[in-house]
Amino acid sequence: MKKNIKNDSKDSKKVAAKGYRVSSKLIHGPELMTKQWDFSHHVVPPQSSSVTYAVSSAQRGALGFIQFASDKDVHKTPILIYDRLEEPNRNMLEERLALAEGGEMAIAFTTGMAAISAILGVLTRTGEHIIAHHTLYGCTYSLLANWFPRDGRGVTFTNLLDIEKVMREIKKETRVIYLETPSNPILEIIDIGELRKAVDKINAKRKKEETIKIVVDNTFATPFCQRPISLGADISLASLTKGIGGFGTDMGGIVVGPKELRHPLMMYRKDFGGVLAPKSAWPTLVYGLPTLDVRMRKQQETAMRVASYLENHPKVARAIYPGLKSHPQYKIARKQLIDCDGNFAPGSMLYFVLKGKPAVAWKSGSTIIDYLAEKSLVITLAVSLGMIKTLIEHPSSMTHAAIPVEEQEKFGIDPGGIRLSIGIEDSCDILNDLDTALKLIK
Repeated sequence: MKKNIKNDSKDSKKVAAKGYRVSSKLIHGPELMTKQWDFSHHVVPPQSSSVTYAVSSAQRGALGFIQFASDKDVHKTPILIYDRLEEPNRNMLEERLALAEGGEMAIAFTTGMAAISAILGVLTRTGEHIIAHHTLYGCTYSLLANWFPRDGRGVTFTNLLDIEKVMREIKKETRVIYLETPSNPILEIIDIGELRKAVDKINAKRKKEETIKIVVDNTFATPFCQRPISLGADISLASLTKGIGGFGTDMGGIVVGPKELRHPLMMYRKDFGGVLAPKSAWPTLVYGLPTLDVRMRKQQETAMRVASYLENHPKVARAIYPGLKSHPQYKIARKQLIDCDGNFAPGSMLYFVLKGKPAVAWKSGSTIIDYLAEKSLVITLAVSLGMIKTLIEHPSSMTHAAIPVEEQEKFGIDPGGIRLSIGIEDSCDILNDLDTALKLIK
């Protein structure tokens, strides 16, 4: 008597992975079988290493180029031709990042800055105008302040915490309002929902092609803590190098948004060449995104302990962390920084300033940073953030050095401020090393 043998082919499996939580889908994907690649017998997706792909006929090759350049939603089963166009590892990562951020599509780039350049390049052109929050990552500030004006795109830096002030800055030519929330490095939190309401009033009087888009850099929060599109943003972007990648091994960037932006972003990426390499997409796909949930839970638990310690330390003038009730935008944080289970998720980033006048605070900060760089096992002096290792840096002279010091002070970046990105080390070790370092200053 023959036994019934279960068929393990993809045809025997239910395609949609319905009924599962997002944290599980980030590990296994939104479907049991991806259409990007048939790897039904691989527990881990294979790593793609081919720059070019063979096609079975000239007609199929031509169809692949037509398909790639189409603005219709045909990308789920692409004809692969060339790595710079489409590639399996990157496509799979994009699907999962769109799921994580709650967007209709996602396009990956070689770095976070490439992602920022791409979306602003697609949404604006010569003669048009961008409004940006006055506190931004140093390289983003440099892009907007130094490069965009060269081709005739206007940029206004203003305080997006003041919605009425933002509305006064809007011009007929304004096409984008750009922000980070929480902002780098001082963790200001902008109310996306209130900004959306205000922009909608302006857009209601405009033609579709002249409407203003809200673009949010979600790097600090990651989609674990915040999903800007669900809060009212048109586009969410992030550096994959940071919290999403998590391990500090590969650079990358992502733009997530409505499906109508997929075609222009793909064409922009093709022509400007800022495409994420498959060997960089693979670690984020296999290690980074699947562990985001568990990493962030550990990191923000430690961050809360460290923030409370710093807030109550006699040598610290102020500690800024969205989880502290003393945070200037704490009420907004409680509303926006929410994980997929509905829990408050204030993240893993801290900023603190030591007591004393700026010059004194900076000298004290240098003492602490130098000691930790030389003596601490668990706190590393390095830029970047969101890694499994705790990182400390001085924004004024490092990540935000592109912003003139007088502008830094005007925007709230203290010359003596210190940024901490909390990792997954034991919290007691982090606190002990900080305590020892703080004892060195008078």
